[in-house]
Amino acid sequence: MGKEHNNEHNFRRERENILDLPRPEFPKRAVVTGGMPYGNKELHFGHVGGVFVQADVLTRFLRDRIGKENVIFVSGTDCYGSPIAESYRSLCESGKFEGSIEDFVRKNHESQKETLKKYNISPNLFAASGLDDAKEEHRKLTNELMELWYENGWLEKLVTRQFYDAEVGQFLNGRQVVGKCPVENCNSDKGYADECSMGHQYMPEDLIDPKSTLTGKTPEMRDVTNWYMDLTKFQDLMNNYVEDISQDETVRPLVANTIREFMTAPMVYVKNEYTEIYESIKDQLPEHVLNTAANKTSFSLEFKDLADRDKARAILGEHDIRFRAGKTLVPFRLTGNIEWGVPAPVIEGEEGLTIWVWPESLWAPISFTRTYLKQQGKDSEEWKKFWCSKDAKVFQFIGQDNIYFYGIAEMVMFMAAQGKDNLTARPAEGQLTLPTLVANNHILFLNKKASSSGAVKPPMAAELLDYYTPEQLRAHFLSLGLGLKSVSFQPKPLNPTAGEKDADPVLKEGKLLSHVFNRVARSCFYTAQKYNDGKLPVGEISEEVLKEGKETILKYERYMYRFEFHSVMNLMDTYIRNANKYWAKHIAIADKEDNNELRMQVLRDVFHMMRVATVLMHPVVPEGTELLLSYLNLDESFWDWNRIFDTLYDFTGGKEHQLKFLEPKFDFFPMHESQFNA
Repeated sequence: MGKEHNNEHNFRRERENILDLPRPEFPKRAVVTGGMPYGNKELHFGHVGGVFVQADVLTRFLRDRIGKENVIFVSGTDCYGSPIAESYRSLCESGKFEGSIEDFVRKNHESQKETLKKYNISPNLFAASGLDDAKEEHRKLTNELMELWYENGWLEKLVTRQFYDAEVGQFLNGRQVVGKCPVENCNSDKGYADECSMGHQYMPEDLIDPKSTLTGKTPEMRDVTNWYMDLTKFQDLMNNYVEDISQDETVRPLVANTIREFMTAPMVYVKNEYTEIYESIKDQLPEHVLNTAANKTSFSLEFKDLADRDKARAILGEHDIRFRAGKTLVPFRLTGNIEWGVPAPVIEGEEGLTIWVWPESLWAPISFTRTYLKQQGKDSEEWKKFWCSKDAKVFQFIGQDNIYFYGIAEMVMFMAAQGKDNLTARPAEGQLTLPTLVANNHILFLNKKASSSGAVKPPMAAELLDYYTPEQLRAHFLSLGLGLKSVSFQPKPLNPTAGEKDADPVLKEGKLLSHVFNRVARSCFYTAQKYNDGKLPVGEISEEVLKEGKETILKYERYMYRFEFHSVMNLMDTYIRNANKYWAKHIAIADKEDNNELRMQVLRDVFHMMRVATVLMHPVVPEGTELLLSYLNLDESFWDWNRIFDTLYDFTGGKEHQLKFLEPKFDFFPMHESQFNA
């Protein structure tokens, strides 16, 4: 009853007039990309189940929908940055790794690449920002962007304070400092140099109780010079951008709501216990607005700009008033002094700088696209057809923790590439596209947030393949509905609280494949072999079957357009089960009456339902559906959405068509070997 009610809610509008609604418009060309995993480890299940499966399903759908030559799926290993340098240093010190840092990254890159292959993830290029062809193109693009931003007046050289461990005599990179995040209402106890594990940004001097991971001592603060982009100068543009995406049905509310949290005036939050001290010094503070609330444990001070907020922080600190900063736009650091990084171009004589890992990872999909097209022998300007054209779109799959970087920093940097004047949140032809962000909520593990650096260690993605097939996992991850809320992944073999008789929730969608879809397909082939010489029976398909198929196709198309993958799975669950019920009901009558004419009608009808289900499930379970196509003995035009409403008889010219012989007990969607005795 609950699922039927949910389906009713999802289909409310479509069920009334889906055949009359205008069909969604897809771009002529598309780039799909997923968040880049760090090069210091293998992929855990969250990388695959929380991002890559969804990105791959959209990619495969678009290849069928607009042509595979018009779709580029790129991702890759994030090779640089302090997490990688720190992991490498630690493993070398402990004797667990020998070789260069590049060797270390390459080992992890190859492991990540192999895992994605096992899950049937199909990037055109899974590159590495610091290896091989992509390394050269990535550095070239980095120089182009930095010089362009400088020429347009968007780079600012700021002297800031950086942590320095005097005992070892070196500046500390981002992950070599750990403290408490200073941002109000952040519960992360893993605050690093200038960002916390939740993605909040702050200035290094704001980190609470910092400690060096090298010595455990409190580090000093010393002056360093770096290049920044001042996000505050783009606040009006970002407000326009948020309004635009708020009206876009393809952008999840999570994205706009998270960005809005930073579109506020600079503020500090002070606990109520400091009220008397505040009252005694408030006249010394820059002009501000005091905000209080009866049921709050703190009050806030709102300032007109960051400079005033910084002056206030110094005064509050002098009077031993503890405070936390509010979310707001701040200057975004582009460079640093970590040795393992993309070299920054020398501008105004500033030498020896490298690009901070977060900025360069945001433009890596562009350099990866350029790398891929270059490998295909394409013109050096070909990438612009995908990244700088009104006919093209970029779909970027990310986790919710990274919305600040992709939704604010990336958008500002891409806007800043437009030129000096007339900046817009709606890029014109020839300007960098602002990607459509597809942000997923957290995929939990056994009801807890899993992090490779946290207390709850997630299973590695490759480990899950000891218990499930890739197709089972792909279908299950899609069904979780991560676009709506955070959802727990609960594999029975890895759940110590699961009882012997408890069902495995991961297998719900797998059983739809192995028990239902498989049964429908085999029934059609075996019956055709027994009663029609293994040929597809020729004739008309029942009107009701054609209508249900068309309605299902149109609903599916709209769900894919809005990235509602859980709705896709609900829809296909209903359709495939309906096909099975239709078969069971009508073939029983035909067999009882030994009515071969009715039997052939049932075959025609259910072969059509199988045709629709196979095409629509192709992006979800490509291995099984492509195997099905091979037994239908048809060519690749079967997947082409220009022919989506065609029947099997349109592909055979209305003539009898010989199917490939299906062996007894054949499985198009086999279960994992471990499940036969479960």
